[in-house]
Amino acid sequence: TPKTVAVTGVTMSQATATGDIGKTVSLTATVAPEDATDKTVVWTSSDDKIATVKDGIVTFAAAGTADITATVGGKSASTKVTVKAPA
Repeated sequence: TPKTVAVTGVTMSQATATGDIGKTVSLTATVAPEDATDKTVVWTSSDDKIATVKDGIVTFAAAGTADITATVGGKSASTKVTVKAPA
């Protein structure tokens, strides 16, 4: 039978991200160990009115802050995003 390798941790490519409304930023979630059986990342935003995320691409929607979280196999990591209104 194939051996199942559990996820031991997730790290984000950056701890924080800042940008203007309408901009995007690409985040990468790194799964440990390298040979984990299921590396499917579930991306969520703490506030879709501020920032939305799909496949690691964060779109800044409105001024404010939100946490973008990547969850894999019960482990998760977050990036705090700050969205600024254009000056």
